[in-house]
Amino acid sequence: MRSLKIGVLAAVISATSFTALAKDFLNVSYDPTRELYDNFNKEFSAYWKKSTGQDINFKQSHGGSGKQARAVIDGLDADVVTLALAADIDEIAERGLLPKDWQKKFPQNSTPYTSTIVFLVRKGNPKGIKDWGDLIKPGVEIITPNPKTSGGARWNYLAAWAWAKHQTNGNDAKAQEFVRQIYKQTKVLDSGARGATTTFAERGIGDVLLAWENEAFLAVREQPGKFEIITPSLSILAEPPVAVVEKNAKSNGNENISKAYLNYLYSPAGQTVAANNFYRPRNAAVAAKYKSIFKPLKLVTIDKEFGGWSKVQGKHFDNNGVFDQIVKTNSTK
Repeated sequence: MRSLKIGVLAAVISATSFTALAKDFLNVSYDPTRELYDNFNKEFSAYWKKSTGQDINFKQSHGGSGKQARAVIDGLDADVVTLALAADIDEIAERGLLPKDWQKKFPQNSTPYTSTIVFLVRKGNPKGIKDWGDLIKPGVEIITPNPKTSGGARWNYLAAWAWAKHQTNGNDAKAQEFVRQIYKQTKVLDSGARGATTTFAERGIGDVLLAWENEAFLAVREQPGKFEIITPSLSILAEPPVAVVEKNAKSNGNENISKAYLNYLYSPAGQTVAANNFYRPRNAAVAAKYKSIFKPLKLVTIDKEFGGWSKVQGKHFDNNGVFDQIVKTNSTK
């Protein structure tokens, strides 16, 4: 793994003359990263102030990843984006707001931390949910966001599809039928992952939440004794990417802050913040300290399993794609 070179940050800092005025800085992110970036911003702010003497006025925007990408395209003045999946940043790149090779700008294809998809169930697991196949048992009510607006929902969908395809004699037709049944038994289809968590944890609706791993851990921490996390036998390696929105950052005079901000996510301090917020760190030394928290499981990747986000988006989530076909079929049955 490429490690962060402190010299990179030093070069970014020394190359710029700073004013005493605090700089406004906007990170447009997806739903479940609120706590992560609240903590990270404090860490980076202290680092930047010590290094440069400059204060930063951090602003955050959170929502479903697809909706957030659209907001940036429509004019939301993001300096950086930290979204749920590469396809959303590709959409921004297509509009010329950042280069199309944006994934080459930072290590690990510009994904400083990873996550996966797990199940959150109520204490005691009353419906006996142990793996994906149990989700479609009669009477099980599922909560998952809408893949048309939520990046996390697209990871949920693809993890379910991959599990079904990996079963004995599995194929795409059987996977589509399995995923169709999941949405048939979905009680509420929120627009974003945090909304889905609120529906399940706060409103008490549903038997199982398909969730980002970090979101499930947060729910357990915030409401002790109410929930359990079920780690399935197979899931997907979710790689939430980051990028500098170069056109905006340059216009705002925030190019150097933006690059340093995202680089700092790869530093030991940044990786520790990620791990403390239940994202799987890329840094091996930091990951080793948290290995008791993150259960090992078989993880498929978007590239090897599905041929990459460009192919997935067109086949499954664009208008009249497989997801739309599933919704249409469910509405007639």
